[in-house]
Amino acid sequence: MTVLLVFTSLPDRAAAEALAATLVEERLAACVNILAPCRSVYRWQSQIETADEVPLLIKTTRSCYATLEAAVRARHPYEIPELIALPIGDGLPDYLAWVAAETRAPG
Repeated sequence: MTVLLVFTSLPDRAAAEALAATLVEERLAACVNILAPCRSVYRWQSQIETADEVPLLIKTTRSCYATLEAAVRARHPYEIPELIALPIGDGLPDYLAWVAAETRAPG
């Protein structure tokens, strides 16, 4: 079972809390950390933009990723949300087992 750390950012705390709760309730994530707001600087449609955002760290499994991605895209207010998944190469075995036990792939 491959555990993933997924990153996304939301425009405000309320949206971040709502998405985090949904992902955990639907067992698409074992845990979601809602981080402190940050300032993002990026290029969008040929313009330099800045925005205050609330980053999320989502712990899930590879088998849940496609459904998690669909859930994020359906609920995210951005046209193209940041959604980056990194495999966890090493970690406390008991924690990784917990992530696997608390998530459930569709089907």
